[in-house]
Amino acid sequence: MKKKIDASGIFYYNPKDWVGPIFRFHKSDTFRALFAMLAFMALYTWGVVYWEIKWLRLSETSFARNLNIMHNLLGFAISMVLVFRTNTAYDRWWEGRKLWGGLMNSSRNLAIKLNVFVGESGRDSLDFFRHAIPLYAEALRKHLGKDSTRFQLDAAAHPELPDFNHLHHVPNKVAESILARVNKLYKEGIISGDQLIVLNEELRSFTDICGGCERIKNTPIP
Repeated sequence: MKKKIDASGIFYYNPKDWVGPIFRFHKSDTFRALFAMLAFMALYTWGVVYWEIKWLRLSETSFARNLNIMHNLLGFAISMVLVFRTNTAYDRWWEGRKLWGGLMNSSRNLAIKLNVFVGESGRDSLDFFRHAIPLYAEALRKHLGKDSTRFQLDAAAHPELPDFNHLHHVPNKVAESILARVNKLYKEGIISGDQLIVLNEELRSFTDICGGCERIKNTPIP
């Protein structure tokens, strides 16, 4: 039996329940959306067949009587195209899911390492990172959705984060601001060179994930 676990629509599925989902098929969103069209096509098809059999009484050699062969061939070709597009769409969805999960992991790793490396000596910087790191994910979401929005960390002034213009690549601007603050900590001697290299690897993964998401978005399904 499936159980909704949160407001985002994620379900648990019992792998041992094979019969139950058959009787709950009518509850799916796809079937509800297509039910009216399916019912209309079923009635229309039944009407055509009934009219052909009861009224036209076509011979076995009639062209109209053998149209089902052409329909079967067309149906097979269309089904192959649909299977290809469905598989391609699922691959894109799954790759995007992995990229977004990777962004979450990279954000956590970066936050943990900054908290350990900086410590109490850079409390102001930690407050900055506390806002800037999740801002990157929000900026990337807006960027991929073509939503031109100006971002602010909070009411306080942050010279490292300029007033973003919607024409700029906002995720890159956020990443640049984070890297600038990390470099500032290095110059002040709060973090070492080895720690800077470790943090740079985490920040580089942000840009790699952004590029992967942009590739999925800008590549149409053939």
